[in-house]
Amino acid sequence: MAVTNTDNQQLKLKNKLRKIYKLSLDCPMDAGCPIKGVLAPSVDKWSIFCIYNLAYNEVLRFNELKAFIPGISPRMLSVTLKKLEKSHLVQRKIYAEVPPKVEYRLTKFGMEFSEKLVELNLWLFNKAPK
Repeated sequence: MAVTNTDNQQLKLKNKLRKIYKLSLDCPMDAGCPIKGVLAPSVDKWSIFCIYNLAYNEVLRFNELKAFIPGISPRMLSVTLKKLEKSHLVQRKIYAEVPPKVEYRLTKFGMEFSEKLVELNLWLFNKAPK
């Protein structure tokens, strides 16, 4: 029986899934696992909007970022930014001024992550069932 292109794609996917599963089992439970430490906290709707806006604008202050994300409360934005900072996707810079000035930007890793996230979202918009 001949192996089809679809069979090859399914086999490649299964091999990748096996690898991801093995890697995730070897990750420490508390930190260090990319799925638990980066992917899971960054794929909710507010995180995605924060990442996209910071990727597009490069540097934003809190209220500027809030203005770009309709419907987000100040508390939710604060929680989301802290979560993204903990995941090493966002960098926060505090200036010693009165009143205090705080700027947010994506880290180098965050910028690379945003590029992959954009590709995934474009794929979803083109392929997802309507």
